[in-house]
Amino acid sequence: MALKRRNKVEASFAMSSMTDIIFLLLIFFVISSTMSSPSDIKINLPQSGAKTSSKPVVARVSIDENGLYYISKGGEQAVAVAEEMLDSYITGIVAQDTSTFIALHADQNIPYKQVVKVLDIANQHKLKLVIATKSPEK
Repeated sequence: MALKRRNKVEASFAMSSMTDIIFLLLIFFVISSTMSSPSDIKINLPQSGAKTSSKPVVARVSIDENGLYYISKGGEQAVAVAEEMLDSYITGIVAQDTSTFIALHADQNIPYKQVVKVLDIANQHKLKLVIATKSPEK
């Protein structure tokens, strides 16, 4: 008499629970990566040994040791600008050119808040800004 087993044991693995775990981990990492503070000011600090920039400079904002602002476009003569008019003057110069590239030349002894003011203006208008440094003396 040949008896057959009614219950066959299958050696298989249910992938549905594994895909649920992977999906939840993916959602967690996507959400946690977007929770970084979006109001960070992003600046591109050039190497101090570099002598030229890769893109042409549209505007040059200079702050001297007395805290006075000067703006020049291209190779033109620098113009003194009042602190209240800085925002409108920068946006006026950059509106003429689509590359929106600004170089910030600030004296090392000025208060930090004056540098942050220019960085904030560039961040508000989504402008690319580079802080200029002098090359090290050999």
